[in-house]
Amino acid sequence: MDVLRWRDHPAVRRALADLADYRPALETAIAIQQVPAPTFHEEERSALVLDRLAGLGLSDVERDGLANVYARRPGRGHYPGLLIAAHLDTVFPPETDLRIRYEGDRVYGPGLGDNSTGVAGLIHLAQAFQRHDLPNEGDIWFVGNVGEEGLGDLRGIRAAVKRLKDRIGAVIALEGCDFGTLHHQAIGVRRYRIEATGPGGHSWGNFGTPSAIHALLRLGARIAELSVPRTPRTTFNIGVIEGGTSVNTIAESASLLLDMRSVSAAALADLVAQVDRIVAAAAAELPDVQFHVHTVGDRPSGAIGREHPLVQAAVAAYQSVGATVSYQQSSTDANIPLSMGIPAVCVGLTDGGNAHRHDEFIQPANLGRGLQALLLLALAASGERLVHPDAR
Repeated sequence: MDVLRWRDHPAVRRALADLADYRPALETAIAIQQVPAPTFHEEERSALVLDRLAGLGLSDVERDGLANVYARRPGRGHYPGLLIAAHLDTVFPPETDLRIRYEGDRVYGPGLGDNSTGVAGLIHLAQAFQRHDLPNEGDIWFVGNVGEEGLGDLRGIRAAVKRLKDRIGAVIALEGCDFGTLHHQAIGVRRYRIEATGPGGHSWGNFGTPSAIHALLRLGARIAELSVPRTPRTTFNIGVIEGGTSVNTIAESASLLLDMRSVSAAALADLVAQVDRIVAAAAAELPDVQFHVHTVGDRPSGAIGREHPLVQAAVAAYQSVGATVSYQQSSTDANIPLSMGIPAVCVGLTDGGNAHRHDEFIQPANLGRGLQALLLLALAASGERLVHPDAR
């Protein structure tokens, strides 16, 4: 997959020159960031992205029932299509103060890096293709998808890949930050909501009656003592505990949210089995308390190697703009295509930090270079057969 040959194409040179100025993309990122988009409530931001893509004159611009936004740039050859996706949702509730502030080389704002800058990159990439009539061989689908964060469980990209799987040969997922970082190994994730229910009562008058909170705390303590392998890397975390009604009430109900991850499907399955055994043992010891386990997240694992043409193209594209390339294992929208045997990478567009915090920031100085690398990668990936259809 030859990336560098595209730099000599006259229209590509003009597009790269335009993208070098990061200020228009930053302006777009801020406009997107100002529209609240918590997971499951992305409709307003989705409408904004739909309007922006429709204004570029792309084909098949539409929105599905989940609020995913689709737009297509037709290709010039007989190659599989390329799906380029950026997730619309954020971790912040709608009442979050979204004011932007500038400090030195940083721009601060909740959700600005993750993932308003990624969505802005999607729009400006599509604009570059349209404005300069760039020579993509296969169709390019530009998709703003919902449900990447938290309990969204990648529902947006699941729907997009299901819809387009017979028309695409590769996927590029966009994140605003981590300039030069390539994610080509998808971490498997399983998430549980574990609920406990019991008879409840008054803390004095019914002392000794089983408490759902006490039972859940004991169960959580046992989970916390689990030993997991460092290699392959495997982790777990109890992120939320809730329940009860008052300080002097024996709780009738309580629940916790458990996140389990591994780069190995077998290691993740072993961790899940251990948790299942702990829950079963707790239920046997406390017959007056009922435990219920609900799977609220199931992100499949998958990977392509560093030698894969798509990874090598991404490396070449980023190195060509002066980036130092690093490789990461992560859970991103790329999980879904990778788990289906469709080559995919997730790439970052600029530098930043404090993701998922109110003091999240980006450093936009490298955003122009990130967009240039993305353009070169998209051109290369739209003109290659990266996987045989029978491999799926």
